[in-house]
Amino acid sequence: MSTPAATSLRKGPVGVGVIGAGVISKQYLDNLTAFPDLKVHVIADLFEEAAEARAKEYGVPEWGGVEKALNHPDVEIIVNLTIPAAHVQVATAAVNAGKHVWTEKPFSLDRESGLGLLKTADTAGIRLGCAPDTFLGAGIQTALRLIQRGDIGTPLTAMTTFQTPGPESWHPNPAFLFQHGAGPLFDMGPYYLTTLVQAFGSIRKVAAVGSKAKDVRVIGSGPKAGEEFTVEVPTHVSAMAQFESGASSHSVFSFESPRTRMGFVEITGTEATLSLPDPNYFTGDIKLWRAGDEDWTTVPATGPANGRGMGVLDMARSIRAGVPHRATGDLAYHVLDTMVSISESIDAGTFIDVESSAPASSAIPEDWAPETATL
Repeated sequence: MSTPAATSLRKGPVGVGVIGAGVISKQYLDNLTAFPDLKVHVIADLFEEAAEARAKEYGVPEWGGVEKALNHPDVEIIVNLTIPAAHVQVATAAVNAGKHVWTEKPFSLDRESGLGLLKTADTAGIRLGCAPDTFLGAGIQTALRLIQRGDIGTPLTAMTTFQTPGPESWHPNPAFLFQHGAGPLFDMGPYYLTTLVQAFGSIRKVAAVGSKAKDVRVIGSGPKAGEEFTVEVPTHVSAMAQFESGASSHSVFSFESPRTRMGFVEITGTEATLSLPDPNYFTGDIKLWRAGDEDWTTVPATGPANGRGMGVLDMARSIRAGVPHRATGDLAYHVLDTMVSISESIDAGTFIDVESSAPASSAIPEDWAPETATL
């Protein structure tokens, strides 16, 4: 839906303002403050003391409330790290302030608000980007190059698995992960579904079943240990998807397994099977099994794997060049649309068509260097 904004008239590093000074901001700021093509000017938060502490930790010169970032004249990209329920509100405010926006996943919590944000940004000529940007890392990019080169023949099917007992045993405040817009599907699904869309193209229909083993769970650590909270969403989801190419996949997203098994992604083609690295990470070896082989062949990942913020950098360089960026709002909306459709399938007990489509993302060159100044 959205088209790339025109080449920026500004020169030099692209100005960034971070809204949201919570735990995830550290992972982003480790990189955003190290990439020479970016300049973080301000950190903002509803709790200004949190913004101040984070700004001083990373040597960012300004901090304050949300308006401080939205109104900053040198900020070109807002990095929206607020809670999921606030993602669309903050992103819309940034678009209205004339800023491009990178948002942590999920893009939105429902189709209506997500489509509204896409339309608002498109009308304003503003770019939207969204996590996960893990697919830009060396691990998934190397696997995609193997697929595109024909190493597994024609891609036909995929299996993915994410299984844990649930985050309440270690997370000090886990209740939000079991509420609307979360659960294993919405919390972890974006990593796996984005990877599958990169490999196979847009998803056309889904079918799923879901279950909830417990209505109430107990916090296992931290100051709230022993407190109970209500589980609002399915904590085990088994989903099938059919892609526009005719390929299909089966995925499990679970907070109900005593055995932890994360990062399992296998794609099978007419000639071979490819085991991908964990899509929640930026690197990891790839394994290839061809017909007749006695064992897997390990393929090392090549290319950049700097971590969270690579998508922001790609957006910044694309703004200066006037070319499309890779982790677009349209891609993130398609993944959201797919997850909502999976939820609807659980409720309806039938296949659900996925109406949206995802644009193809061009490959990251192996010599793409985040630590090198290019602007």
